[in-house]
Amino acid sequence: MSAKLEIRNLVKRFGGLVATNDLTFTVEPGESVGLIGPNGAGKTTVFSQIMGEHRQTAGTIALDGREISKLSTPARIRAGVSRTYQVPRPFADMSVAENIRVGLMPDSVWQMISVGPDPARELELALAVGFSEDQLDRLPSELSMGDLRKLEMARTLATAPRLMLLDEVFAGLTVGEIAMISDVIQKMRGEGMTFLIVSHDLKALEPLVDRVVAINQGTLIADGSYDAVMADGAVRASYLGTA
Repeated sequence: MSAKLEIRNLVKRFGGLVATNDLTFTVEPGESVGLIGPNGAGKTTVFSQIMGEHRQTAGTIALDGREISKLSTPARIRAGVSRTYQVPRPFADMSVAENIRVGLMPDSVWQMISVGPDPARELELALAVGFSEDQLDRLPSELSMGDLRKLEMARTLATAPRLMLLDEVFAGLTVGEIAMISDVIQKMRGEGMTFLIVSHDLKALEPLVDRVVAINQGTLIADGSYDAVMADGAVRASYLGTA
């Protein structure tokens, strides 16, 4: 069986800055992998390259054994990968249901006209991430940060991904909100979803991942179990600040 995601020798340069440097790692089907590193390590840039928002300078990206390195972002989403963002990006003048509806929209304008809204599916996705039915009409400005994170996840789920990229999904959340989001992720894991999760909150990340990939200055420094990576000298020196 092919890896769900295969990153090979990935390089991204922004002028003289090397954001990812010959980076190689895989994510297996059904696996949940944490991607960690200090600020500026290149984690979000890796996500942006996987999604085609930034094109890599060199290297390849494959999904389910198919190289997607030259596909557009919409084509990569159709292939089965989608992401959330560090800063939630809801449509401010749209309700929770309407924001989810955008993710459900087909590519073709004619399909959008003929298919129309699917309230049952919107409700299903909202409930799947922990919203209650009476929250569907709320605007983003009425939501807590935890609910905004849930909305990001619902919009991502609406594209029917097989691989979800979660970027700092716990940032700005209370302990209770972290527990709520963690429960949603665990439920999806149980249903077979594959995850690549960026998080600085290592305590929250630990129970959610099968493996951890650590990078620094765009370079792989460790890849293994959570405990093994946390004990790695290079990780402790670069990320945790200890030898």
